[in-house]
Amino acid sequence: MASSRRQSQVYSITDTESVPGQCTTEQALDAATELTEEELYLLVEEAFGNNEFLTQETQMLEWYIKRIDPKDLQKAPVSLQPSLDRPTPSQSTYDLRGGRKRSKSRASSIEKVLRLLAEQKCDVAQAQVEEIRENMQKFQNESEKVLSNHKAVIEEAELRCTELKKAEYEFDRDIIKGAVIPRSGKVMAEKIIRNFEDKMKARDALIEKLRLKNSTLKVQLRKLHLQLKQKEEMGEVLHEVDFHQLKIENSQYLEKIDERNQQLLQLKMVAGNTMQILSSYKKKLQALTKESEHLAIETTARNDLYNKIINEITAVEMERISNEKVNKRLRKQLSDFKVPETLDYVNEKANLYELKNSVCSWERKVEIAEVRANFFCLL
Repeated sequence: MASSRRQSQVYSITDTESVPGQCTTEQALDAATELTEEELYLLVEEAFGNNEFLTQETQMLEWYIKRIDPKDLQKAPVSLQPSLDRPTPSQSTYDLRGGRKRSKSRASSIEKVLRLLAEQKCDVAQAQVEEIRENMQKFQNESEKVLSNHKAVIEEAELRCTELKKAEYEFDRDIIKGAVIPRSGKVMAEKIIRNFEDKMKARDALIEKLRLKNSTLKVQLRKLHLQLKQKEEMGEVLHEVDFHQLKIENSQYLEKIDERNQQLLQLKMVAGNTMQILSSYKKKLQALTKESEHLAIETTARNDLYNKIINEITAVEMERISNEKVNKRLRKQLSDFKVPETLDYVNEKANLYELKNSVCSWERKVEIAEVRANFFCLL
């Protein structure tokens, strides 16, 4: 805090007007001796920065004064003229040794420091910015011209290269391969001469065509010069005011074009969003169509299954009706059935056993008879 106060004291002493009775250079030196080396270093660095800033302002002002015509400077308003701020330090400086005031001359006592206001600095900066823009525009125009010239040269070189390749191909096709005598292997001189004569005729025709085109362009240029002279005589030539008006109209149209471009950009964004939504709906539609196709196939399968089940139900119903009839008949027989006596059952079982035994004996007899028959047949 103390160091900042001492620095502020030094700044106040060095920045105030050097008038007798207020402050002297001895007071400034006394205040500076109270500061440390680091504070003095910072003070000197800040002074260097302020000097660089003032140097840049001075250079800009010198550039501005060189650009302005002295007549225009005399006619300039008060806002563009330098203002009187304060007296110079040389007006009331004191000698460090004796504290005695010294003066270089009587004229220096009334010398004033000329300083610019913020508005004037802004005008100077604006003028420099405008000139830089003009220089940039000129440089851009010149660069575009150079670029267009280089592009034209490149296009001409490419056309020339294609023409040379085509001529080389035609010469190789017509002369080197087509005009060779099969027996001797030599090239026919007549075809070479004819080829060169044809090329010369084509060149002459092209030259004549370009000459006619050049003459027509010269005639059009003369007509345009005559029209321009007539307009100058009649006073229809555009003046500077007209050019300014055209510039204003051009700026207005450019603003409208920018607005239209913004609207077009918004419409493009809306169209892009709409296309995205449409593509999403298309994807959903495709999924739904696939699902509907699957459901249609499944519905036909279910209908076939339903028809099959109905047919099975009708068949089962008919079988049920027939079974019911059989069941009724069997129930009727069951109701009419009477259980036989136990003795009759035993007798029937005994008869069955005797019949089975007789059957077995007879089967044995038949087998023996077959064996005998086979034996007699062999004899």
